[in-house]
Amino acid sequence: MDVSIVVLNYRSRALVRQCLRGVLVAQPRCRYEVIVVDNDSGDGCLAMVAEQFPWVVRVQSPTNRGFGAGNDLGIARARGRYVMILNPDIALFPGQIDDLVSFMDAHPRAGVAGPRLLYPDGTAQESCRRFPSFLMPVYRRTVLGHLPGPRRQLERFLMNDFDHAEHRMVDWLMGACLIVRRDVLEQLGGFDEKFFLYFEDLDLCRRCWDAGWQVWYVASASPVHYHQRLSAGDGVSALFKPAAWQHLRSAVRYYRKYASMPLPAASPSGLDSRRPSA
Repeated sequence: MDVSIVVLNYRSRALVRQCLRGVLVAQPRCRYEVIVVDNDSGDGCLAMVAEQFPWVVRVQSPTNRGFGAGNDLGIARARGRYVMILNPDIALFPGQIDDLVSFMDAHPRAGVAGPRLLYPDGTAQESCRRFPSFLMPVYRRTVLGHLPGPRRQLERFLMNDFDHAEHRMVDWLMGACLIVRRDVLEQLGGFDEKFFLYFEDLDLCRRCWDAGWQVWYVASASPVHYHQRLSAGDGVSALFKPAAWQHLRSAVRYYRKYASMPLPAASPSGLDSRRPSA
């Protein structure tokens, strides 16, 4: 088995249906399997999958365990050399799964890779990023982010200096669509399940670098991501969004975890931190 595609559902039955149709449209030549995990949605998703996609492996979680733990349930059932973490709001196109598998085969030090995600209008999403500073969540959620200094830091964090049109090693990638070497997942123990939602992708990529693996942005594969920032909002508006509070809790957990640790030495930011300033 070349790749196991893990799709995690939480009250997104219609999106899961479209996502699975997209896998068929992608027409993978490689050997693959699809695993759908339901995070105690109560929306009948797995019954729909059983009826319309009987070849898909189905996993029911008795509780909503969050993004990382839910995906880990699927990873535990995976048989592929690689595991693809695929959000239900991703639309794949022909050849894209094979592109990612071929890239991993050609780059044996790549532990994690992710495609060039596109918005529905065809513009590139800021899906590859640099490691954040402690104040980055504050800048992103308050009016402070509009000030000149923080604005420049935000642009650097989001890699706005990169045209997103070429392959490149990056610090980390959004978890909406990732392909991960199975050996890496076994070495790292999967996702850190202490992160319920948000920052688990950043944490996985950082641990990948720390373990001596690389993280790559793959521009040749360009699925569409129907992305909604559930936690978005500046200032007072964010205070009324549960997802925003969950994002901040995960941020605190991440910075506590890595507060006393240097950046991974081989990562792009780690290398930059050791270069002499001009």
